[in-house]
Amino acid sequence: MAKGYRPVDRDQPFLLPPDMREWLPGDHPVHLVIAVVEQLDTRAFHAGRRVGGAGAAGYDPDMLLAVLVWAYARGVRSSRRIEELCRTDVAFRVICAGNLPDHCTVSRFRGLFPGVVAGFFAEVLRLCARLGMGQLGVVALDGMKIAASAAKPANRSRERLRQLADEAVAAHAAADAAEDELFGEGRRGDEVPPGMWSPRSRRERIAAALADLEAEREAAEQAGRARAREFRARQAAGQRAGCPPAAAAVELAEEKLARVRAARAAQLGRLEERYAAGHRRRREAGLEDYYLVRQAAAQVEKARARQQQVQDRAGARQAARRGPGPVRNVTDPDSRLMPVRGGGFIQGYNAQNVTSSDGLIIATRLTASTGDTAWFAPMMGAAAGAAALIAAHRPGGPDPGGQAGGGIGLVLADAGYCSKANLTCAGPDRLIAVGKRRDLEKAARDRGDTGTGWGDPAIAAMRERLRTEDGITAYRHRGHIAETPHGHIKHTMGLRQLSVRGTARAAAEWTFAAAVCNLLKAITSGHLTSQALAAVAG
Repeated sequence: MAKGYRPVDRDQPFLLPPDMREWLPGDHPVHLVIAVVEQLDTRAFHAGRRVGGAGAAGYDPDMLLAVLVWAYARGVRSSRRIEELCRTDVAFRVICAGNLPDHCTVSRFRGLFPGVVAGFFAEVLRLCARLGMGQLGVVALDGMKIAASAAKPANRSRERLRQLADEAVAAHAAADAAEDELFGEGRRGDEVPPGMWSPRSRRERIAAALADLEAEREAAEQAGRARAREFRARQAAGQRAGCPPAAAAVELAEEKLARVRAARAAQLGRLEERYAAGHRRRREAGLEDYYLVRQAAAQVEKARARQQQVQDRAGARQAARRGPGPVRNVTDPDSRLMPVRGGGFIQGYNAQNVTSSDGLIIATRLTASTGDTAWFAPMMGAAAGAAALIAAHRPGGPDPGGQAGGGIGLVLADAGYCSKANLTCAGPDRLIAVGKRRDLEKAARDRGDTGTGWGDPAIAAMRERLRTEDGITAYRHRGHIAETPHGHIKHTMGLRQLSVRGTARAAAEWTFAAAVCNLLKAITSGHLTSQALAAVAG
């Protein structure tokens, strides 16, 4: 080991000489944060620590982790602000124990999060389970829009992105040639050392945004072609195929016209052979004048007119919308325009969270999807894994409100998750709203409307269940279970906007914030105390 680097002994506390521990009262939450970090398995953070080589002594990863936990709990995410507080704030100085990490150190350490924060979240969840938290009788799934580190005006349409990409290529052509001559081909001269995260340049972000838009357009076209193939397959199998898609209708009509033309041409050829053999010539319609050919040609024109009408309607809908249509953000191409309650949009992500009835976030995922429907099954899978972890570490046996074996008893979700697939997929019992809660309760009071025949049978059955007294009573718990952690993260922790860009890094920051939220819930609910932590450690 090179001079200047000290080994990290995980058997010894990493912080606080005895005199510094007295700077804060013994029941101050910062002491619990320090004790929790000392007790958790943080080997993944230590594995990312650079050792050896020249330089000053490295900072203990446990100390840096405790600093970030306390900073996020206080609503501080700026690396420079954290550096300042480590010099001026008593709680931060107690955590640092005389060490003064600068903002670069904090930022580099936070750059490790994408690879290790999922394990940290699981460690915190395991600790909360050992403290008796994680009631799984009723859980709630909900999505929350969180602003990205990007502005809405930075969105560009496909045409504008192509223009920017062309301008960037033209502007950098001469500079690239000069830098190749100066630094060598394939090198910029300012490369970041291996293993360190490097932000994407504006040119790379524009290229990524344009590629994503092109991929989305290609995916939509492939979906249309897939629907046409499915229609053709059902038709070939003799099944009821229904009305063909516009593209398939044109293709089918053209194929029919070709068949009719070929049949008429063959028929005319046979007639010419008969006439040549001496048969009396009759007046016959030509190839294009034949009534079946005219009929098939008319069907082709009708199908093409329908296809053009569909395209015109789509263009009219797009023109009626406010905004330029499909866009991508050149600051954070992974983020999306997200509709928010009350109207309007934010540039951000959609966080999916499963929360237990005692306010513990047991599963979380940050997505770029504007809707929630597609995430019900994945989040139920993640929640099932979390339920197994909680059941394995809960003292005193399984949760009496959950299923046998410690599983989830009932899942509550709002109307954003309502679909036939989500109502019928495997998993625990669920109540998924088919409308606003006030509408459901009004329908329950109005017994004259039975609601029979409404939509899909699975949705109709859920609608009827939510109109019962038991259904209404159970679903009323969804709001406070699902929304309370969202409000805590946004209002108490002050996390209204992510501070990093890109799906991987933004998801890591969100997962870390959810883990900190769980720790704060354990502290404020009285489950996490020094005595309880000592008992768990023992």
